[in-house]
Amino acid sequence: MISLAQKAGVAALSVTGCLGAESGEVDKGRYNLFDPTPRSLMRPLAADRPDKTESPFTVDAGHFQLEMDELNYTYDRHNSARSDTRVETVAIAPFNLKLGLCNSADLQFLFEPYVHIRTHELAPDAVNNQSGSGDMIIRTKVNFWGNDGGKTAFAMMPFIKLPANQNQIGNNAYEGGVILPLAVGLPRGWGMGLMAEVDLNSNLRSRGHHAEFVQSITFSHRLAGKLSGYAEFFSALSTESHSPWEATADCGLTYLLGENVQLDAGVNLGLTRSADDINCFTGISWRF
Repeated sequence: MISLAQKAGVAALSVTGCLGAESGEVDKGRYNLFDPTPRSLMRPLAADRPDKTESPFTVDAGHFQLEMDELNYTYDRHNSARSDTRVETVAIAPFNLKLGLCNSADLQFLFEPYVHIRTHELAPDAVNNQSGSGDMIIRTKVNFWGNDGGKTAFAMMPFIKLPANQNQIGNNAYEGGVILPLAVGLPRGWGMGLMAEVDLNSNLRSRGHHAEFVQSITFSHRLAGKLSGYAEFFSALSTESHSPWEATADCGLTYLLGENVQLDAGVNLGLTRSADDINCFTGISWRF
């Protein structure tokens, strides 16, 4: 099932642009929501997609950024329960809308407008279909260093999930957590992104909540012209009793159409039974 907890980002690809920028002598700290950063001073486009590793770079003050899957498809059959069940999920236009509050912080709204889940129990032969909107996540990103230059960048992203889903698409529970993304510029044009995350999720088998620890690492490099690629390892480990480890290997491409528009596509492959077998998507990031 598609989850807003599996947010996309491309911290490593952002490294090659943002970390190479010179902050100069201009004090961008004076700009805010009501006094936007001039376009001539805006940092290169940096999105929290298409990989799962979040970017530490914020949207410039007073500007919006829309990051969206055009289409997202997930297939899962090899589940941890080893049941003879096939689950297919299609999400149309799940998005992350960002607003730059100041030079070092932005506010983000994530929502899934339409999700369709088809569950096929092969024995006995039974099919269940669910359709509706997903949950909403509200989060903020605060950059501590490296937003406008340097070899590294680091941020903190607290978030809360609101149970806004329809037709049991989600678990109808309030959940939250904090994300710590780090971007590192490497030699020969390589970029690396690292992410540590702690989530407080609702228990599946009892009342209450449990902690889940998420880590990821991603590497990226420009391939040709405005085309770049990335490869990523993602891991999620729950502290709830008898919960299996989830791990995926991910890869994808981005293409910079202009200074404010980026296209992307990617595929995530499950390495453990608890992870979805395959998740593929196409998307766009647009700053305005």
